Amino acid sequence: MRYWLNSIRFIFFGNYFYGICAVALSIETAYQQAIPLNSALCYLFIFAITVLYYTHAYLHHSHNTPPVHHARANWYYKNQKLVFASQLLLTGISFFLVLIFLNGLQPHFKYLPIQTWLLLLLALLALGMYYGGWNPGKSGISLRHTGWLKPLVIAFAWACCVSFLPMVFYDLSNKSSRTYSWVTLFLFIKNWLYISVLCVLFDIKDYATDANQALKTYVVQYGLRKTIFNFVIPVCVLAHCFLLLTAYSRGFHASRIIFNTIPFILLIIVAWSMHRRKSILYYLAVIDGLMLIKALCGIAGSLF
Repeated sequence: MRYWLNSIRFIFFGNYFYGICAVALSIETAYQQAIPLNSALCYLFIFAITVLYYTHAYLHHSHNTPPVHHARANWYYKNQKLVFASQLLLTGISFFLVLIFLNGLQPHFKYLPIQTWLLLLLALLALGMYYGGWNPGKSGISLRHTGWLKPLVIAFAWACCVSFLPMVFYDLSNKSSRTYSWVTLFLFIKNWLYISVLCVLFDIKDYATDANQALKTYVVQYGLRKTIFNFVIPVCVLAHCFLLLTAYSRGFHASRIIFNTIPFILLIIVAWSMHRRKSILYYLAVIDGLMLIKALCGIAGSLF
């Protein structure tokens, strides 16, 4: 039992689950765009940079004795060598893959329009603004401390990674311009809105801390009930509208629309259950797990 619990903590606290979700959502993009899957190296790269990025925020916990009640910080403190080895390995993998991509795809860069480079730059800017500096534990300008903007920025970065980056790889490999289709735009906005809601729900676990530190997150400002009815449900409906636009553009069958609607229903159900305080593993497994469910439903809808 202890072995399984340690394995679960490793997957979720070590942010490997985020990497799995990023790959799954990227594969969903390919299915919903009706294009062949990218190479395995592309998805390995997306997995590696996702885990690296999320783990970077918690590295300072491995050097300072954390509060006893902070389960995630305690895990990082007790597994310093494991975290360091993981970051080192993933950094090496990412660097090696960048060299491979530059060597193999560099002649095709000229086929990417200026808009692609601007979007990539904007995504990198969003990622940088989220941390505000190399040391997120000490940075005073980090958007992680700006409650109302944080979920939108991190969801934007996620949407770029899982909706836009796979299309860039595809365009580079095939000298095409599928990146700028209406379907890509609809899927991008849908993912952006959906993940924004997940980020807001995830702030519920930090409600007491955020309130004491005067961080104006949605939950702190409006309370749980208003957050659900004034943000979660309206944004879910709006995101679903972009799903319907995608369905109309691609001519989805009714059963495929139903498959893709399931994650939105589950999202509202989970939001409604948030009035009871849960453990950190619950938030990581259930709330973030909705990203994986969304990807699986999207893929299943495409297959069946």
